[in-house]
Formats: sequence, C-alpha cells, structure tokens
Amino acid sequence: MNKTLLALASFGALLASCGSAEQAPQADTNDDVILHAWSWSFDTIAANMHDIAEAGYAYVQTSPANTCFVGEDGGLALFSQPGDSVRGKWYYYYQPTDWKIGNYLLGSRDQFKAMMDSAAKYNVKVIVDVLPNHTAVDHKAVLPDLDNAVGGHDKLFHANGLTDITDYNDRYQCTTGKMGGLPDVNTENPDFQAYYMNYVNDLLGLGVRGFRYDTAKHIGLPSDPLDSLAQRNNFWDIATGREAVKGVSLAVPRDSLFIYGEVLQDRNVKEAEYGEYMDLTASSYGHALRTVLDKGDFNADSLLVWHHPVPGKHLVTWVESHDTYANEHESAGLTDEQIRMGWIFLAARQNGTPLFFSRPAGSTRENYWGNNRVGARGNDEFKHPEVVAVNHFRRAMHGQPENIIPANNGAVVAIERGTAGIALINLTGTAQTIDIATNLPVGEYTDTVYGNTYTIASGHLTGTLAPYTSALLIAK
Repeated sequence: MNKTLLALASFGALLASCGSAEQAPQADTNDDVILHAWSWSFDTIAANMHDIAEAGYAYVQTSPANTCFVGEDGGLALFSQPGDSVRGKWYYYYQPTDWKIGNYLLGSRDQFKAMMDSAAKYNVKVIVDVLPNHTAVDHKAVLPDLDNAVGGHDKLFHANGLTDITDYNDRYQCTTGKMGGLPDVNTENPDFQAYYMNYVNDLLGLGVRGFRYDTAKHIGLPSDPLDSLAQRNNFWDIATGREAVKGVSLAVPRDSLFIYGEVLQDRNVKEAEYGEYMDLTASSYGHALRTVLDKGDFNADSLLVWHHPVPGKHLVTWVESHDTYANEHESAGLTDEQIRMGWIFLAARQNGTPLFFSRPAGSTRENYWGNNRVGARGNDEFKHPEVVAVNHFRRAMHGQPENIIPANNGAVVAIERGTAGIALINLTGTAQTIDIATNLPVGEYTDTVYGNTYTIASGHLTGTLAPYTSALLIAK
C-alpha cells in the first residue's frame, strides 16, 4: 500500500472515531455518493470495482445497458467527425432498439452479470441509466421482439410521438412529442409497460439497486394532458412499484432502491409532482455552483438555497453531468482542480446525494474527448486523494448539521458539520490565509491529505490553504 493510501486509511480510522455521546442530537443527513462511470464498459467497471469501493462510493452508475442503435459501422469513438479514422458517438446507447440487457458499446448480458458479481464482492451498489421515453432516431431500427410485444410498430409510439416538440414548456408536447429527433414511446401502453418492467426486473434479478431515469420530464404525470392513445398517465406508478401491469410489478420493495429522475429545470416543469415518485436532479444548483467555480468567488451565485422546490435530501447534486460536459461543453472549460473543489463542497454538505462525473482519460481543456474511446476508464480524478478523503468524511459526518461559512471575500468557503469536523475549500488560484469562526474544539489539527496544520483557539480556526486545495479537519 502506498503512502497516500496509508494516510487515507489512517484518516478513515480517525473518522470512524469522531463521534461522541456529548454531541447534539443527530440531524437528517445523506451519507452516500455516486460515481458516474460514464461510457465505461461493464468489463472496465468490474476491473475497477476495488478502487471504486476504496474511494468511498456507495454507488456506481452505468451508462444505458439496453440494446441500442448501431451507428457509424459500430465504431467506438466517443465522438467523431467525417474523415476521422475511428468513428462513433457515445450517445448511441441512448437510442434504444429493444429493452434487453447488453449492447455493442458497453458489453453483453454476461459481461453485465460479471460486473454485478464484482459489485457484490466489494459491496458497491449499481445504478443503471434507463430511458423508456424514446427509441432510436431511426425508429425502423426497432427490433421485432419489441414491436411484437407492444401490439405492432404503430402501437409503440404516442399518437403525437413522431411530431417534433416546438415548445418544451408545453406539457402536452413535452410528454408526447419527439424530442431532439427521438420518437416518443407510448409509455402508457400496458403492453409496453409490462415489457419494460420485465427489463427492469431482469436488471434487479442480477443485483441492480438503483435507476436513473433519463429524460424523465418527458414522461407524463397523472396531472398531465393525455395522448389520444393513452387511457391513464400511470407510467410512474408502474415504474416505482405502486401498481402492477398485466401481472408484472417491481420485483423488489421500492424502499430498497435508489431511483432518481433527470428532470431538468425550466418553466412549467412539475418538479414537486415528480418528486412524489423519486429523487430529482438539481440542475439549477449545478449551474449556480459552476458559476461560483468559474468566478472563484462563493458570492458569485447563491449556494445557500437549493434552487428547487424539492428538499435537498431528495436531490442528486453534481458539479457537472455528462450533458453539461459532452453536449454543449458548458462545464468542460472548468479545470479538474476546479471540479474537485466543487465536489468537495457538495460531498461535505449535509444533504443532497452527490454524483461524480468521470471525465475521459487524457482529456484536457483543449481536448474534451481525451483518448476518445467508449468503454475505457475515465481519468484518475474519481480517486484523487482529496476526493477520496471527502467521500469518507461525508459518511463520518452522519447526523451532523451543516454550517456554511464564506470567508476571504468569497475566495474560501468552509462547511462545518456540528462540532465533529470542518471542510475548508480554496476556490482560487491564490494561496489564502484564513481566520474563520468555528464551533470545533480547541486544538491543533492536521489535514491528512497534505499534512498541513491548523489551529483552533478562542473560537477561531487559522491556517493557510494552497491554491485550489481543500483541508478536512476532524475533532478528536
């Protein structure tokens, strides 16, 4: 074991002993973090499961496991342009042609099962990205088993399902129309619901314990307008186990699963109603956090509120997602160091379930695609010592309320967790000398990752933070 891992192991032992009977009653907290192994193959995830567990992730999230459209002669590039020697696009796995486990980009059903066996060995839970909302752009590529199961190809789609959405804030268009060229599935068709739930139950039977619902806001709620081919907007009642369909129901208790929906925030989005079924993505909060990171100023946007009607305990938070990185490259200009500081802020907080997006290996601010291969492992940031330390810090702070403390005119932010610990974050490229009021006990504290010392006396914490670094201090 190298020195870094030894230090982190000692840090973990210290964290485990940080509580005491004298502390205040426990607050309602979230403890888990998710690694989004974006575009990693099932084999790659399995091969790295030990590191994922050691880094403190309770969950690993896969890219979609369903049968998908084979584009550009089956090339495995994350992204290609005409004339490139290796062709492909990462997003083809978001274009289902059937709902069965296995696709050419990430691996077969047997490889998926081997990944699940590895997850069980290391006690890591697996979240699968699922997308019942639509099929491949070329809907004629849908496979016969799917067409036959739903009563024929014309029964697969909403009556409005091949009509482009022109107003995403119109709930009828948003929940029944073609999004970005993707034909909209009639998710209210009982035959489709049963077929889809058999896919879900197959995943559960292999040990999956969570789902991310892609494009969730495009699947209707009970209060939404009905498509002419639908009798009830009951998909979410089926998917979350409130109802059975044609004798098929969710195979495990709903409360044993972590289910969240990609409900990107905009006008006329019914976040509160979606929140009755599942946790939701905190997209507006992520945007605010990226503004703070870009400016190097905690005061550049408001991070003291969640920008969401659903409580923080039921939000999935991120610095960036695969969409903000790989689509419009909105977040891709942030450096790995800035992303790391944002992660430490999210993971040190009392609520939210943070998701760490794994950028491609070799990626830079000039080359977003890095090694440009679907299936390969992302870069080392998911197991950077600071990331590992805050993942373990988060679990050790179970039950401790937060107190967010901006300092140095916004250059620094501290997240104090009761009297048990504090996270210090330098948001800038300049060293910061700090003097922060704190409730932690008097004493000398050492940050395990870098070995820097800090002093707490007379209710004040003093010390120095190097550029774009953090310190995690634990009360003994």
